[in-house]
Amino acid sequence: MLELPESYTISKQMDQTLTGKIISYIEILHTPHNLAFFFGEKEKFADYLEGEIITCTSYHGGMIEMDTENSMIVFADGAYPRYYEDKKKFPKNHQMAIYFDDETAVFVSVQICGFFFVFPQGECRNEYYVSACSKISPLSDEFSYEYFKSLYPAEDKKLSAKAFLATKQRIPGLGNGVLQDILWDAGIDPRFDMRKAVESDWRALYTSVRKILKEMCEHGGRDTERSLFGNKGGYITQLSKNSLGEPCIKCGHEIRKANYMGGTIYYCENCQRKS
Repeated sequence: MLELPESYTISKQMDQTLTGKIISYIEILHTPHNLAFFFGEKEKFADYLEGEIITCTSYHGGMIEMDTENSMIVFADGAYPRYYEDKKKFPKNHQMAIYFDDETAVFVSVQICGFFFVFPQGECRNEYYVSACSKISPLSDEFSYEYFKSLYPAEDKKLSAKAFLATKQRIPGLGNGVLQDILWDAGIDPRFDMRKAVESDWRALYTSVRKILKEMCEHGGRDTERSLFGNKGGYITQLSKNSLGEPCIKCGHEIRKANYMGGTIYYCENCQRKS
């Protein structure tokens, strides 16, 4: 799934590679997919995009936005864009294809589920897009410790570390994938009850959010995900499917996994505080 390190990396690659290209035509749902969701008037997508020049690409949390002079396309969740220069290598299965006048193309093959937004400039009112655009990025200097703590809901109810960090769009782009290394670095288990957090826990969590996300972005994303060109990211994940069963590099205990909140979590029971 697209999370902040991947949206950051791929948006930079798209901006450098695609800016100035002219869209010849687009194709939607060449391969049917029940979990490919399109927002906007699908029958007008071609009118919005064909003949348009790519002006820039940016990221908002885990979303990638590609702009033309008059329109915009946003890719989110499992809607991974992939760039191809060789027509012989164009994929046969895809949910969106964007062909350029120089005979290159971007294809999107949805992983699990994916979201596409196509609108005229300034007309996308989707709540998740608006939220991602309006929240302060953890990569920004404006993401202060005080701001981070203010994201915690005022009501006194149980909220785990995972629920706090990765739900309700509190920090757009921080999902279950990047969460694992952040909590490992902070020494906090994903199931930890945040009502029990003391000042040192909050400080450690804030520092790790900033530190790990920056490292992931600086290294071109995680080694469990791929870039615009199909290459694995350079950040070596410490807690992921790649490290399951391996010794923790901090203490040597075995990395384990469990099902929690509808997803998989990885953890070191020796290094991460659970209660």
